[in-house]
Amino acid sequence: MRPRIIDLSMPVLDDHFRWPAPRVVTGDYSDKAPFQITKITLSVHSFTHVDARRHMLPDAPTIEATPPEDVAGPAFVVDLTDIAPNTEIPAERMERALEGHGDEAILLMKSAWDEKRDWRTPEYWREAPYIGRPAAEVIAARKPKAIAFDFPQDYTIRLNLDGIIPPMPEHTTHDILLRNGVTLIEYLVNVGKVPGPRTFLCALPIKIDKADGAPARVVAMEGIV
Repeated sequence: MRPRIIDLSMPVLDDHFRWPAPRVVTGDYSDKAPFQITKITLSVHSFTHVDARRHMLPDAPTIEATPPEDVAGPAFVVDLTDIAPNTEIPAERMERALEGHGDEAILLMKSAWDEKRDWRTPEYWREAPYIGRPAAEVIAARKPKAIAFDFPQDYTIRLNLDGIIPPMPEHTTHDILLRNGVTLIEYLVNVGKVPGPRTFLCALPIKIDKADGAPARVVAMEGIV
């Protein structure tokens, strides 16, 4: 039986309020310009993407050095669907959500936040639940290779919308997880459709030389694990 594939990726929009992505389309299928060709300009940390450790550490590996096996493989689905908006996820709640986690190297955070707020709107970013240091330390203790989020996981992300860039220790998951070698897979959608508690996650970033991150098409494959 073929696996059921669930697309967990945001489409790249050219009019998203947070990430302008100017687009130029050339070609009219005539003999002189037979091919349509689209060029876009966007941050590698926009929409669904993978963070390399170079994102915050000057001498750390860049995105092309991320091993594919770190971001593709069996994943444990961490069910956080009952978390209220604008709430720090407590350490004890994270512990409960991780009960049953075995040797899966990838953790997939499932809050189904995109079912509660539209990711195209400011409310999605400003009202999301978030992970503080105690819960991040609970995750780090599990020693995953990668963790994927379907909500803006650091409180500071909402501050960035106002041009406020707090010190690095306040960017909790980046400071505790990315700094310690855990790859971050950010801004997923449709995770509410992944039943859990296990799935096969594939989050391969574009292999951009010397970049600190890259967009990714992320899918869950049901029926493999």
